[in-house]
Amino acid sequence: MTSGNLNRVVVVVGGGYGGAAVAKALDAETDVVLIDPKDAFVHAAGSLRALVKPDWAGHIFFPYDTLLGRGTVRRDRAVSVDPSGVTLASGERIAADYLVLATGSDYPFPAKMDTDHSGEALERIHEAHAELAAAGRVLIAGAGPVGLELAGEIKAVWPDKHVIITDPAEELMPGFLPEFREELLRQLSGLGVELRLGTVLSEQPPVGPGRTKPFTVATDGGEITADIWFRCYGVRTNGDYLADGRVAVRTPQGRVRVTEALNVEGHDHIYAIGDLTDLAEAKMAGYAMKHAEVVTRNILAQVRGEGPVDVYRPSPVPSVLLPLGPGGGVGQVPTPDGPSLLPASAVSAYKGADLFTGRFADLFGIARDA
Repeated sequence: MTSGNLNRVVVVVGGGYGGAAVAKALDAETDVVLIDPKDAFVHAAGSLRALVKPDWAGHIFFPYDTLLGRGTVRRDRAVSVDPSGVTLASGERIAADYLVLATGSDYPFPAKMDTDHSGEALERIHEAHAELAAAGRVLIAGAGPVGLELAGEIKAVWPDKHVIITDPAEELMPGFLPEFREELLRQLSGLGVELRLGTVLSEQPPVGPGRTKPFTVATDGGEITADIWFRCYGVRTNGDYLADGRVAVRTPQGRVRVTEALNVEGHDHIYAIGDLTDLAEAKMAGYAMKHAEVVTRNILAQVRGEGPVDVYRPSPVPSVLLPLGPGGGVGQVPTPDGPSLLPASAVSAYKGADLFTGRFADLFGIARDA
């Protein structure tokens, strides 16, 4: 390492899974500036368990002040980027030699928090837990991984609650192995979860999500009565600061086209990672962290006077670790011989038991009990 490396400024916009990993990995050899409006990293993969076990909810918040040894964290929001830097909501401008766009996406609470303040988020979790605890019948709109995982978490704590999942799709988790879907259906049935595929709600329930108040809502095949409901669909990419088009023209879905090296098209010093990218893969934390590894290697190579050395190619095999509570779930992972099914015991051991909280405690240099 030379002293010149330390003068290369890398501005990382967004401190989620990919952004935090890039900032941490580049901290020793560059001047990192991490920009995020939140006061703490939120481990969203643990948010559904936090809902059903609010005493555990503190495990999903990691203050940014322990992440970097040399770099700085600016608690602010980017309102514009251009090839030479970032303009913040406060009016401050930060010049950059390299930019990493890692602003991720928003998703309805409780899967993702709807506030930038960890204290307020904890209050929201406790309030929603109290509402859920008082409900006998729970409607989950959306049978994707979030909706299924929420059902599993609810059943793990309250096995007697009646949980109904609806989705307009006729097939559960399309694109995955038939054996994956069969095992998922078997476990959901064993938990007593009522799954209504091919079901469209005629209108949104008359009460807000996460609030206990009995209601009946019409569907295209009858009616559903419940005491509380949660919306588990509707991802929104966070890229409004790109609206002026000075760095990229976003796709109709609000995403950014990238090269194999994860450069924003047309810019060899600007990268994009995570949910913001227009890559043909699911928008999952694990992929964002793989993107972060590629971008870290490429920026370090450029800082040392080389060209980008690594490329990222999405796997043709969809993969997921889908816990249904701490001890249940099913997984699918790629192998050299094709997709492979993981049983509940493997999903629990790898993810379900602690939802990776230990991994992020290590990343942020925090000693915590599981």
